[in-house]
Amino acid sequence: MKRRNLITSLGIAAATAALVGCGQGEPNQQAAATEAAPAPEVQETFEWKLVTSWPKNFPGLGTAPERFAESVNAMSNGRLTVKVYGGGELVPPLEVFDAVSSGTAQMGHSGAYYWKGKDPATQFFTAVPFGLNAQEISSWIHYGGGQELWEEVYKPFNIKPMAGGNSGVQMAGWFNKEINSLEDLQGLKMRIPGMGGEVLKRLGGVPVNIPGGELFTALQTGAIDATEWVGPYNDLAFGFYKAAEYYYYPGWHEPGSMMEFTINLDAWNKLPADLQAIVTSAGRAANQDMIDEYTARNNAALQQLVNEHGVKVKRLPNEVLAGLKVVADEITEEVASSSEVASRVYESFNNFREQSKAYHEISEVAFYEARALD
Repeated sequence: MKRRNLITSLGIAAATAALVGCGQGEPNQQAAATEAAPAPEVQETFEWKLVTSWPKNFPGLGTAPERFAESVNAMSNGRLTVKVYGGGELVPPLEVFDAVSSGTAQMGHSGAYYWKGKDPATQFFTAVPFGLNAQEISSWIHYGGGQELWEEVYKPFNIKPMAGGNSGVQMAGWFNKEINSLEDLQGLKMRIPGMGGEVLKRLGGVPVNIPGGELFTALQTGAIDATEWVGPYNDLAFGFYKAAEYYYYPGWHEPGSMMEFTINLDAWNKLPADLQAIVTSAGRAANQDMIDEYTARNNAALQQLVNEHGVKVKRLPNEVLAGLKVVADEITEEVASSSEVASRVYESFNNFREQSKAYHEISEVAFYEARALD
């Protein structure tokens, strides 16, 4: 009996030890095990406002920041949420830069040439007349040293810039009269920003810079005689065909207009590295997505303008284009000489343009010519 009791006692002790090992022991032992387990890490969340210069959800320009925000929200699993405001909803369309600089909004989406009053060098990061097309300016920014120069220009304003989409080669614009010579530009009141506006001014025209949402009324009422905006996809949406008779090409003034995401540097520096990587990746995706959308939509919109609305599509005469280029080159050189940093930006920009031109003569240009053969 004693031997049997001893064996039984040892068995109970072993079973008790096993239960304790499985977490089924005494309450104080369970509590000790629970206290020893590390608590799950609570990750900080961020809420950002993104202000734009465009009407809410406007095709191309307005949908790009919306898609960016959706991507960031999804990739971060809600740790960084971005709310998009159309032009005028939180700040006026042309005050995006100041809002981001001051921290009123953490991000913006607009065009760098609107800020030439802050620094003339900003214009190189949207469009230069007869400059870089969409493919080239994106390549210059990401692989040609443009991003570093861009950040240098914007740093005094507490802003980090990123490429935010491209419209491709634009149209020259909508006119209420035919343009047959440079003399026809004299006295012309036209909405045209950036260096293109300075070219018009030098040739006797009157450049006007007003937000996109006000353009139709200005053109219809005669407050302006002409306007450039983007291209068929956006111009059809605004209904410019109801207010102007002639639609001219090519967009000499904006051969590849790059939009920008601007980020308040203080807000950027507060993000952990993984969220910074998500913002960067979402920005790169939005940059490519916009040019894809314009390429896919422009021709169908042009056919609708011509076939359904009777728009007269006309090419600017070579004489006019040649004259515009002479003046555009002069103004570009003047902007480049306006400051030491503008000079370095232009040197980098121009070197990249010359390299692209040389290679594209035997690639892009040669292919387009070959494709046009009967």
